[in-house]
Amino acid sequence: MVTADTIPVREDEQFDTERVADFLRGKLPGSDQPLTVRQFGGGAANLTYHLDYGSYEYVLRRPPLGPVAPSAHDMARESKVLSALWQAYPYAPRAFLFSDDESIVGAPFFVMERRHGIVVRKHVPDVYAAIPNAPRRMSEALVDALADLHAVDYAASGLADLGKPAGFIRRQIEGWWRRWQATELPDDPAMSAVHDWLLANQPAESVASLVHNDYKLDNVMLAADDPGRLVAIFDWDMCTLGDPLSDLGALLAYWSQPDDPSHFQALAMMPIQPGFLRREELVERYAVRSGRDVSNIAFYHTLALYRVVVIIAQIYVRFVRGQTQDKRFAAFGPVIPATARAALDVARGV
Repeated sequence: MVTADTIPVREDEQFDTERVADFLRGKLPGSDQPLTVRQFGGGAANLTYHLDYGSYEYVLRRPPLGPVAPSAHDMARESKVLSALWQAYPYAPRAFLFSDDESIVGAPFFVMERRHGIVVRKHVPDVYAAIPNAPRRMSEALVDALADLHAVDYAASGLADLGKPAGFIRRQIEGWWRRWQATELPDDPAMSAVHDWLLANQPAESVASLVHNDYKLDNVMLAADDPGRLVAIFDWDMCTLGDPLSDLGALLAYWSQPDDPSHFQALAMMPIQPGFLRREELVERYAVRSGRDVSNIAFYHTLALYRVVVIIAQIYVRFVRGQTQDKRFAAFGPVIPATARAALDVARGV
């Protein structure tokens, strides 16, 4: 089954289809049928494949090629979260099985359910062109789903051991700093300044919740007939327990507005056009739905931009070192200092 959201598997990201078919046979409904594999072409980190058994479809997720940062791209964590969370949170696709046998696809992987819908990236899809207020409806659905995630009883879902909420913010600051240094890219004065500012301005710890840790528009799937209805949320490999406002900060970090300066727009992961809620409107709607105090949101916005610098740097370094041939990543080089500057601007209230 060839679908519009898949592409032929990139040459350097292929695996042995027969080996996968042999491993999965008998473990999933329909897995006794012939298997065809295609790739989901979006995304810039983990590799995601469409497993087509005819009347049954699944999705296989594995880390990117080459060495990855410790604790990053954690397929075991993502599988654990999704094997439990789908029962309490409808936007979490169900995970069916995990394997750490690297002889099968070259890395640990898991298989989850396939969901159908629209992922919005740099442009509003034509299917939404005739729907009134589509950008606003996407914005509102995105914020509401985030607030609802933070209301999930993680202990009742069997995820109480997913992380250690105490000290979460401090670990974020220092952990991402270590990853930044591990990229061995040239020093950036803006990154050093942001690191110091974050350490000096840490807020009091809030009531912990599940934290997605990479929440943004192109990590959700919307219904093809309704941009205001979410179908799924993806990329749970960094999900943990911690400060929920770090997720709201991440959403702001990836959010783009037509009047943003160019160094903010450099990391746009969404359409840059009127009609979407502005950042302050996102924050206000989240506050109303969640009941949480958002007065310190500038800290979380800065922290999220700081993290984005490191995430982009890790991806870019894999390309520079030849660990991936995906030419999209060549353009990430100048985005790194631009995002560091954006983080410093938010910290300074510019």
